[in-house]
Amino acid sequence: MNLDLKDKVVVVTGGASGIGEAIVRTLVIEGALPVILDRKPKEDCAALLAEMNIEHADGAYLRVDLTSADQVAEAIKATMVRFETIDGLVNNAGVNDAMGLGAKPDQFRASLEKNLVQCFTVTHLAAPYLRNSVMGSIVNIGSKVAWTGQGGTSGYAAAKGGLAALTREWAVDLATDGVRVNMVVPAEVWTPMYDDWLASQPNPAERRREIEERIPLGQRMTEPQEIADAVLFLLSARSAHTTGQIIHVDGGYTHFDRAYRPK
Repeated sequence: MNLDLKDKVVVVTGGASGIGEAIVRTLVIEGALPVILDRKPKEDCAALLAEMNIEHADGAYLRVDLTSADQVAEAIKATMVRFETIDGLVNNAGVNDAMGLGAKPDQFRASLEKNLVQCFTVTHLAAPYLRNSVMGSIVNIGSKVAWTGQGGTSGYAAAKGGLAALTREWAVDLATDGVRVNMVVPAEVWTPMYDDWLASQPNPAERRREIEERIPLGQRMTEPQEIADAVLFLLSARSAHTTGQIIHVDGGYTHFDRAYRPK
């Protein structure tokens, strides 16, 4: 399906790896112009940037600490200087940092800063340009943790719950400007970060089997590409009358009965 994203400028936070990287690669395939905002050094993303050049993608990579409003402002300014528009925004950056009830209040606040407040900062600064775009679409990346709980990660759970609320709040704020705001919620997605976590478990293979058995559709983890495909659909005019929606791409993990077992 042609999503009509050719030459659309889309800012993707945390676009250098994992789900963000899958989104960037798919934007390139669709002919869009991704602008990656990431804290990684540019040289650590050489393979992705090289592929973008091979695909003749006129995207951009800006190293940014998203918790710094000044750095984000400079990144948005640089994007506008180069492209003169921002058509889409994907608030993808975040980390499940295990700041649970045992964390100090300052640590909890820091978790909110890097998982929620930075999303507000980027959206606040990009909103004036999204309002001026013909397309104008925001997609937030959530987490099943905000619906299921996980234990030991109060900061991340609160941040993703807050981002879900802001998805609908911003959808109302921006509706009269024609800017749509939606959320895609992953559960168990096979990314390098997930692989690192699994490797820390006493028996990684057994732990993965236990997790996959709880995923109703196919008893497998979601692929980053499957998240990316949902994100691009929501960015595109193919979902022109969809806003304020929270879409779970998780094989039924979040909403199916916990007692479910495959036949």
